[in-house]
Amino acid sequence: MNITPDMIGYLAATLTTASFLPQAILTIKTKDTQSLSLGMYALFTSGVLCWLVYGIHLGNKAIIYANAVTLALAASILFVKIYNMLFKKG
Repeated sequence: MNITPDMIGYLAATLTTASFLPQAILTIKTKDTQSLSLGMYALFTSGVLCWLVYGIHLGNKAIIYANAVTLALAASILFVKIYNMLFKKG
């Protein structure tokens, strides 16, 4: 089997995107964000958005798919964190 750069890109995209699933599921399920850094998630979500725009500009499907999913996961965590800070307990 010949491993291509695209295959490595899709594998990397799958692994890094999948790494956010446990945190997103736990955060959405428990609504507990007290131990999460607002600054980190705000910067990370912004960075993922930039990667998505970059991927769209390049027309690179691996970058687009991975960052679209990661953006949704990171933004959901960020939303819950901000909601908790404004209306609950940090």
